[in-house]
Amino acid sequence: MGRIYDVLNGLESNGLVRSQAASRPKKYVAVEPDTALDRLVEARKRELDQQAERYESVAAELVDDLDAADSVEEQFWTAAVGPEETVDLLLERLSAADEQIRHVAGMPSAQIDIGAVGQRVLDAFESALDRGVSVSVLIDPALVQTVPGDLQRAYAARLGSDENYAIRASSTIDGTFTLVDSEEVCIEVPNPLDASEAFAMIDFKDAAFAADVRTVFDEQWTESSPLDFERKQSP
Repeated sequence: MGRIYDVLNGLESNGLVRSQAASRPKKYVAVEPDTALDRLVEARKRELDQQAERYESVAAELVDDLDAADSVEEQFWTAAVGPEETVDLLLERLSAADEQIRHVAGMPSAQIDIGAVGQRVLDAFESALDRGVSVSVLIDPALVQTVPGDLQRAYAARLGSDENYAIRASSTIDGTFTLVDSEEVCIEVPNPLDASEAFAMIDFKDAAFAADVRTVFDEQWTESSPLDFERKQSP
């Protein structure tokens, strides 16, 4: 009984009851259940938003600290096996790009022509462009015919107007790989039983090897033809 007014005042401060201050003893009445629950949910949302902001702030500070650390200079490679694991590794490395992404999509390519995967890779390209990273995509012309129309339109609408984005077609490319910041190469290994599905992804970090890959890419890029997905979709 000695704490009942503390409890009631706490409920009132949370908008769950109303009081009649002029009465003696002070009287309280509960608000409507729907209103009370809405107020509780809104209060909880505000708490979670504040907590998320604190976590994001801490994460940003940690990213800056980790970026300041010295990178590994020697050769390093890792691999992911399985369609989902392959996509996860690729998206992780695309998110790590600071300067440039050079993506080569040979025939077939699980990263371009499969709906859900293609959309996730598109999202990663768009995020990279938002960070100021340039994105160059070299694609097999035969693959263009298999890319779903909605994905083609999404590429044109979301990336086409960015000056740091370019896509070209080349019939001389073989295989699917991604060059990240001129120092890291992600090579897709197709499933031997189903070429349209990725079996594994090898992530190889070696400046010398990446330089050789970049030379080949640049040569094929020069000989390739500009591609406009939006124009490709026009009647």
